[in-house]
Amino acid sequence: MTLLRLLANLGYGSRREVARMIRAGEVTDADGNVLGEKSRPDHGGILVRGEPPDPAAPLVVMLHKPPGFTCSREDPGRVVHELLPPRFAARNPPLSPVGRLDKETTGLLLFTDDGGLLHRWISPKSGCGKTYIASLDRPLRGDEAGIFASGELVLRGETRPLRPAEMTVIDPHTARLTLTEGRYHQVRRMFAACGNHVVALHRCAFGSLELPGDLAPRQWRVVPEEVWRGMV
Repeated sequence: MTLLRLLANLGYGSRREVARMIRAGEVTDADGNVLGEKSRPDHGGILVRGEPPDPAAPLVVMLHKPPGFTCSREDPGRVVHELLPPRFAARNPPLSPVGRLDKETTGLLLFTDDGGLLHRWISPKSGCGKTYIASLDRPLRGDEAGIFASGELVLRGETRPLRPAEMTVIDPHTARLTLTEGRYHQVRRMFAACGNHVVALHRCAFGSLELPGDLAPRQWRVVPEEVWRGMV
């Protein structure tokens, strides 16, 4: 693949914009030699404005989602894509969120440009757990863990029971809950079915991948392949 096509596919601009960037000498090898648009360098030997380029597909990125952002451009308000570099949306194929977090839910949100990975991770059949910390309006009754683990809870407006979920109590108003499916506002509706109200919800883990303590809200980072391949 030529350098021009590679960088265009990675979202660094249209082919015309990338060609302009290359002609301006902004793309070099590790020794500082300026590369031409028709060159075919090794991906690992390129520097774009002095920085290594983003990995080629498949790419997985984690974001510490803050409140106030939606995961779909079809929903009103600001979208999580605004928190990532514009080149990620311009990749071919583009980065898409792995599942959704509602507008006020915070925490770990993954993106990938690999459709197979995306569908595998969100499919209930994969058994990939999504773990949340729920802060509750009222004290826990004490029977919620058994109800959630039973596989018999049917949410209001539905007919199919939820898959069993694991809950542990952190304190009377806080619980840690791991799901293997992702229905609409599921955690909030589960606690509502038990007569409680979720006042804050935070996703702290996706499969075996935990939200790093040093990744602040609004920050993102690339997930190394050796990490995401062992997530489920």
